[in-house]
Amino acid sequence: MLDPQTELNLHSRCLSRRQALKASSAGFGYLALAGLLGQDARRNRAAANEPADAALRPLAPKSPHFAVKAKRIIFCFMEGAASQLDTWEYKPQLQKDGGKVGPGGGLLTASKFKFSQHGQTGTWVSELFPHMTKHVDDLCFLRGLHTDTPAHPQAVIQLHTGTALASLTRPSMGAWLMYGLGSENQDLPGYVTINPSANFGGAINFGSAFLPAHFQGTRINDVGFVPNLKPQTVTALQRKQIDLIQSLNRDLAATPGAPDQLEGVIQSFELAFKMQGKVPELLDISKEPQSVLDAYGVKPGPAGSFARQCLMARRMSEAGVRFVEICHPGWDQHNNLHRDLIKNSAATDQPTAALLDDLGQRGLLDDTLVLFGSEFGRMPTAQGPDGRDHNITGYPMWLAGAGVKKGFSHGVTDEYGLHAVEGRMHTTDLHATLLALMGLDHEQLTYRYAGRDFRLTDVAGNVAREIFA
Repeated sequence: MLDPQTELNLHSRCLSRRQALKASSAGFGYLALAGLLGQDARRNRAAANEPADAALRPLAPKSPHFAVKAKRIIFCFMEGAASQLDTWEYKPQLQKDGGKVGPGGGLLTASKFKFSQHGQTGTWVSELFPHMTKHVDDLCFLRGLHTDTPAHPQAVIQLHTGTALASLTRPSMGAWLMYGLGSENQDLPGYVTINPSANFGGAINFGSAFLPAHFQGTRINDVGFVPNLKPQTVTALQRKQIDLIQSLNRDLAATPGAPDQLEGVIQSFELAFKMQGKVPELLDISKEPQSVLDAYGVKPGPAGSFARQCLMARRMSEAGVRFVEICHPGWDQHNNLHRDLIKNSAATDQPTAALLDDLGQRGLLDDTLVLFGSEFGRMPTAQGPDGRDHNITGYPMWLAGAGVKKGFSHGVTDEYGLHAVEGRMHTTDLHATLLALMGLDHEQLTYRYAGRDFRLTDVAGNVAREIFA
């Protein structure tokens, strides 16, 4: 917390800033601009279905546009583009024609991994996922996905924000959900990202861009470290210090022309104060029964990272966190394809299956939606002696839980898994569908900025209602 001299300096700076703002607001043009900004704020509150006092409680729960089952999302992001042709997509013709020239040139490469059918649906799954085979009848596959760019940074950013251009920064889908629905728990962040991608877009992928800052994601790592948060016993002195700072902030916020970001600062101070007492306990998975730790495959070190993330995601979802993203990197196999697939699947298969089991046993899967996938897929042709290149024209993801059909597949790729030919879904269609599953109309969820209405899906997006339960 702050020492007395720092508080005094802050107070002086705030007073000087308030005086400057009062002086600058005398002109008619400035007051007119403030009026226009007020109109935009009212329009934004209406678009997010917010009450009139939303500025006082910007993270309060909001009503969806229509009633649905899904209240929260857990996104299991396999960063780097997992090879669907060695995991979830069985292509008999590819297996038969391995070594032949493919339709787009290059030699077709059959998977070296054995596929077999599982569950009542007879879904084909690679031997790489022995634990997940027990859940195939619970999964809803989107097999006709496609996107715009084969470059990882742009594709990852597009998956998270709706646009592939880092120069045109947009709010992340988690931020849009927070803007549209608010948070279920006022003592915790509504949007958390664990071990987010450091290579492909960084903070853009969980940022709020032009949305108010309090809608952005809170970044933590898989051992529960939250940057800039020092776990300690909350004291009366800390509360007094926060109250002093917040009184200055609110005085400034009430001044005509005060920056919009100030409300985000006020809310972040309050949330950080509450988090000191709540978050360390929530992220301490050591208090879980040994049977639960064993089910997830929790172990120390990097090998247990994804297992810890999955268990933390369950704990946060149970506590009311609206959107949790967990990440497993290293799926970009241009070489060492088979060695690395064995390693990556071993790290993710058991924890993912345990997450679905745990959510189901606790009744959380009834209102939690789980999404699993990558920014794009990989080619059916060989790249070098043991690799596959990027494929943006046809690849799968799967969903499980609230609102989607069980044991269902939507979309199909061609006989080699190169192009989506039925049930095609662009990234914008995926976003529109996810928002709809959460009760939000992607065309109504808009935010007025720089003279136009923005939305996650921009001017596109079709909802795949065929997958709705």
